[in-house]
Amino acid sequence: MIGESAGFIRAVRVAGPGREFLPTDEPVDIVIAGGRIADIAPTGNLRPTGVVVDGQGGWLLPGLWDHHVHALQWALVADRVPLGDVSSAREAAAVMGAAPVRDGCRVGTGFRDGLWPDETALTILDAATGDVPTYLINADVHSVWMNSAAFRREGFDPVASGVLREEDAFEISRRLNAVAPEIADGAVERMARAAAARGVVGMVDLDMTWNDEPWQRRAARGFDALRVSYGTYPQDLDRAIAEGLRTGDLVRGAVNDLICVGPLKAITDGSLGTRTAACAHHYPGDVGNHGLLTVAPDELVEMMTRATAAGIECAIHAIGDVANAHALDAYALSGAVGTIEHAQLVAHADIPRFARLGVAASVQPEHALDDRDMTDAIWAEQSAQPYPLRALVDSGANVRFGSDAPVAPLDPWAAIASAVFRTRDGRDAWQPHQRVDIGTAIAASTSGGSTAPAEISPGALADLVIVDADPLTADERGLRAMPVRTTLLAGRVTHSA
Repeated sequence: MIGESAGFIRAVRVAGPGREFLPTDEPVDIVIAGGRIADIAPTGNLRPTGVVVDGQGGWLLPGLWDHHVHALQWALVADRVPLGDVSSAREAAAVMGAAPVRDGCRVGTGFRDGLWPDETALTILDAATGDVPTYLINADVHSVWMNSAAFRREGFDPVASGVLREEDAFEISRRLNAVAPEIADGAVERMARAAAARGVVGMVDLDMTWNDEPWQRRAARGFDALRVSYGTYPQDLDRAIAEGLRTGDLVRGAVNDLICVGPLKAITDGSLGTRTAACAHHYPGDVGNHGLLTVAPDELVEMMTRATAAGIECAIHAIGDVANAHALDAYALSGAVGTIEHAQLVAHADIPRFARLGVAASVQPEHALDDRDMTDAIWAEQSAQPYPLRALVDSGANVRFGSDAPVAPLDPWAAIASAVFRTRDGRDAWQPHQRVDIGTAIAASTSGGSTAPAEISPGALADLVIVDADPLTADERGLRAMPVRTTLLAGRVTHSA
């Protein structure tokens, strides 16, 4: 059935936004025409037409979105050495030393060194990996640990720690991601099909490159697994303006309406794991280190003003409370429309400003659990609220969920579970006062976010997902393992279990 356009969905229970408009909680049938929902009625009251999808009493939700993905980097993770479980620098070096060599180098990803008992060092990695260029990409992508052979290969002067941070680290990732187009496009296609199998119908792609070119190419190849909104970075803003790119416009040469221009993505500070997020209070044991702002406040305002004048929305990376304050100031001064990405540490006085300024909070609930121990240790002296999910929702802000894949896996059910329960692996809930209800979590995982969710109602796009368990009553493990039966994109089946 994959690839077929459905005309009728039989016997589903509506579990997501839009159920309040239905006359019954019993199973309903749905007619689809022209890629949209044409009619909804209790089962047995509508005439089947076209291809029929049998929901078998499953639960129907609007299709899910991931609002922050690095698409190619996530797609390439499958061919890289996983380092998420290593617990020290020496263990990470040993794992990489034993890893297979691919294309003349070794690449590992996903390590978190914030709580390691030992420190990274060039000598440790050299001893384990020899003359094979070796790269270990931090889970947050804001730092890369390399051996001497990798420094020589990339033309960087070696440093004693072996670690490059921020823009230097991003440059290394860009180089490692610069694979042949046929390899890149094949990997992204496989990634998109896997996302559809988890109920995903769309993503915001914020790969750190000139994204217009690869998405033009993929559109011409007939990419049709997901809706995609792709970002532009500051180094390419002048080019985007000169070429007339505007947020919401279809990619040039589009053969369908799935791929469009997205926001300007600007990274204004570092990260928690790399200890470079810009914070009001210094990092423990490192007096004077408050992280860093990577874009000066006046430069950020000027950049966002230019983007806004050209019809380009903004997506501003801000993790520390100082960076979030400056990003909100820039929205107020520039009149820009868009999001703050991450919002991981926000001053209490700044939380209501998201709603007042109309700035959406694009957040990644899984990061709160990935970082809970680091947060409790590294941000122990911060006075701002870490991962303020419920606080943002209660303030009226529009909250949108994502994964930041490859920082966390592209799986909206993991994000939903983390937001609702603030725990996994049997641990007590972390900062349970920041949990949200399941309805809000589902809404935040749809195209419009928590205050403007996609709905199941006549006239709405038939971007839909059918699951085999009721998400409104599922426990934490049930949400994470949610069985997805069928995913439809404008009525076309993109996944069928």
